[in-house]
Amino acid sequence: MKTGPLKATEKELEILQIVWKKGATSVKDVHEALGGDEVNGYTTILKLMQIMHEKGILTRQKSGKLHLYKAVPTLEKTRQQILDKMIQTVFQGSATQLVLSALGNRKSTKEDLQEIKAYLEKLEGGEK
Repeated sequence: MKTGPLKATEKELEILQIVWKKGATSVKDVHEALGGDEVNGYTTILKLMQIMHEKGILTRQKSGKLHLYKAVPTLEKTRQQILDKMIQTVFQGSATQLVLSALGNRKSTKEDLQEIKAYLEKLEGGEK
């Protein structure tokens, strides 16, 4: 298994979202979840998942006649890697600018703001 930063395309991230949600899943299930033949050909999804397996992003296990795929990186680890890269490349290393941009781009609910305040208070208290 390869280690290091995740290098996934946008389509591969879409596939990962489905695999994270469903757990061990077949190409057919992923194909259907992505909209079926109206959006992508079955063989296109099959090939992408095979490439993801070769890259070490998915594991593959035979179950009867099916191959079941599982995600190697966790959702949380992937989020963190993408966020870290975005902070470094788009926000010149400033997490503050990322947060301000995120909050400024859409209206936050009262619940969102309360959760953010609680998290900031936790950080100020030295907990993590």
